[in-house]
Amino acid sequence: MTSENTLDLLEFTKLLRSIAVRAKSSASVDLIINIRPFKERNDIARRAGLINELMEMQDKDGSLGLINFFDISGFLDTVRPRGSLLDPTELTLFVPVLRNGISIIELAGSRDDMPLLREEASMIKGHPELLARLEASLDSEGNVLDSASALLADIRKKIRGLENRIRKKLDEIVRDKQTAVFMQDDFKTKRAGRWVIPVRMDSKGMVEGVVHDVSRSGETAFIEPLSIISHVNKLENMVAEEKAEQIRILKEISGMIRDMADELRDEFAAVVHIDAMSAVASYAAESRMSVPQINNDGILRIVLGRHPLLQGRVQPLEAALGGDERIMVITGPNAGGKTVAIKTIGMIALMAMSGMPVPADPSSSIPFITRILVDMGDEQSIEMNLSTFSAHIANIAEILRSADSGCMILIDELGTGTDPEEGSAIACAVLDRLMNSGALVFATTHLMGIKGFVQARSGMTNASMEFDLDKLRPLYKLRIGEPGRSHALEVARQYGLPDEVIGTAKELLGKGNVEFEKLIEDMNIKRRQYEEAIKDIEERREELSLKEARLEMIRSETERSKRTMLNEAREDASQIISRTKNEMLGLLKDFKKKDREGMKKTIDRVKEKQDMIRQAIQNEREEGQGIDPGSIEKGDEVFVGSLGYDARVMDVDIKKGRVKVRAGRIDAEIPFEDIYQKRGLSLSAGPAKDDIDTDRVVLSRIDLVGLRADDALSRVEPFLNHAVLGGLSEVLIVHGVGKGELFKVVRNHLEGHPLVKEYRRGEPTEGGDGVTIVALK
Repeated sequence: MTSENTLDLLEFTKLLRSIAVRAKSSASVDLIINIRPFKERNDIARRAGLINELMEMQDKDGSLGLINFFDISGFLDTVRPRGSLLDPTELTLFVPVLRNGISIIELAGSRDDMPLLREEASMIKGHPELLARLEASLDSEGNVLDSASALLADIRKKIRGLENRIRKKLDEIVRDKQTAVFMQDDFKTKRAGRWVIPVRMDSKGMVEGVVHDVSRSGETAFIEPLSIISHVNKLENMVAEEKAEQIRILKEISGMIRDMADELRDEFAAVVHIDAMSAVASYAAESRMSVPQINNDGILRIVLGRHPLLQGRVQPLEAALGGDERIMVITGPNAGGKTVAIKTIGMIALMAMSGMPVPADPSSSIPFITRILVDMGDEQSIEMNLSTFSAHIANIAEILRSADSGCMILIDELGTGTDPEEGSAIACAVLDRLMNSGALVFATTHLMGIKGFVQARSGMTNASMEFDLDKLRPLYKLRIGEPGRSHALEVARQYGLPDEVIGTAKELLGKGNVEFEKLIEDMNIKRRQYEEAIKDIEERREELSLKEARLEMIRSETERSKRTMLNEAREDASQIISRTKNEMLGLLKDFKKKDREGMKKTIDRVKEKQDMIRQAIQNEREEGQGIDPGSIEKGDEVFVGSLGYDARVMDVDIKKGRVKVRAGRIDAEIPFEDIYQKRGLSLSAGPAKDDIDTDRVVLSRIDLVGLRADDALSRVEPFLNHAVLGGLSEVLIVHGVGKGELFKVVRNHLEGHPLVKEYRRGEPTEGGDGVTIVALK
């Protein structure tokens, strides 16, 4: 089990307090504050699934809409004994709990896409009969309403009638001229629950009644007139009946709660749990968190990870460990982000094991971890007389005793706090022992000896926090596979340490240390060179691909020209046959009386030959079934007669009667009449690609990269002519950036060109300065 100290060091408890403020009750707050990593994968999956459902619901439809509610569990204990009752203010606290329960039931019942919420809601009954009784009996302040019972309403009606009669009688006494002369004032009030009038003390014997009180000054006696005593006595009896009826009502409601106490306790627990998970979902959605994958392979992969408590612009963390490599030692300058990196890793692991979404990309994968062991911070123990180093060693000793294959271990500043050489030796021995335990280990250090040890050991890897040497500032980016430098001397020089002091420090540092630091720097430089070389290779590969496509298009155009000539010859033959038929019909009219039967046979033979030739032409032109233009949609696979193979429809222009298609690397525009049903002949399928009708394929892109200016312009001109004749409104010329000479020549040629309406540089997504987009007239 992960210790409470570890949760505090990794700020997990602080995170939970930040989430808890979103809860609707103190019980929900307690539940959130006590979230801890699970011991079973099924528990992780269940909580993560429920939170994910709530996040998706909040994204689409808003929150659950729960209202603030009170912890009623103590009242359920109070009402348990037979005959006990809750006071009205306590009973009113059940109302928001029941309302929340009904809201959850209604929501869960209407959502088929939230099976886990529906399962949680199955513990909630809502108890509408209890809620209706409470709302009919009590107001929000705990006052018993007239609607609580018919008897109570009748009693209160009688009480109001008696009070009105008493007030009326007192008004008559006060206004009576014989009594008024003895009055101290003309108001009516109550003393000891009895209605009284104020009479001067020296005249109290002049008014018949009972004295119930005397003013502080002693000048006024408060007398209950004899004429109202019977009415007041009757009123007191009615008030007693009212109180008895209220107690009966409270006992009745308390009895209802007693009878369903167990169900209410389960319902309250379910409402609290759903409220707590809704608070987590709200925090996660606002912080753009996602549910990670949990694996049993012992491999950790964090993609775009962030510490949830860090504010402002944070450099995302990319980290991976597991499999053959189980120990990572992170080095780099002070304040370079090493501690933040391992805290982020630990926090994400804790959140994932607690079934919570994590601040990382959903492609992140976290191994199932049973415990996280941490040694972090400058901890000293005055009571145990331990120094910082001693405290670290005590922690590490406990880690070594507890480490196993289910653990993740985080150690900050491994080997520090004592002599560097001895500290390095201890640190390397600790890493060697941890390697045998099978745990995943992330450690940070400044010690050079540890870097070399890790670099030479299989199963361990160095990592570093990147540093900008030009500006001498950390970049907070983790780079795996290479150790980092502390850059202490460079930073010291930047902050004003004299050069002679820096020089002396380098001499004292020793030749071996300087050479090792130089080796690390050389590795970093070579790594950057390799990255640039790989980038250059990728760019050249792209250029070669474009050139291959250009060569393929040239070959295709040549073959298409050949087919066009054949089609024209066939069309001419068809026209000749038609003209011959017409001539023969004319001759037939001139030979009305001459061998009419023989001439008719000749004409029939000519007509038969014409039909045979026409059918042969039709068979060659339409080897497949045509397609209705209205049925062609983007993404369809069709056969292009002029290309001789299948292509994918990229766009359909009904007005121009053309379809933009893509086959292999070729983009072209084809008229509707050249589109047929798919035949299963791809560009690489063979024979069909040798018969391409270039008059029907209009290219919308030309690649001039690598050409000289004269060669480029000689290709641009026919390209523009062909595009205009083909009905294109816009084309793309690829010339690259290079030294800028080719694109200047091309754009100068386009300036004022009779076929060009306007031109512009490409957008970043189109190719930027490497291309020119031309709008045609």
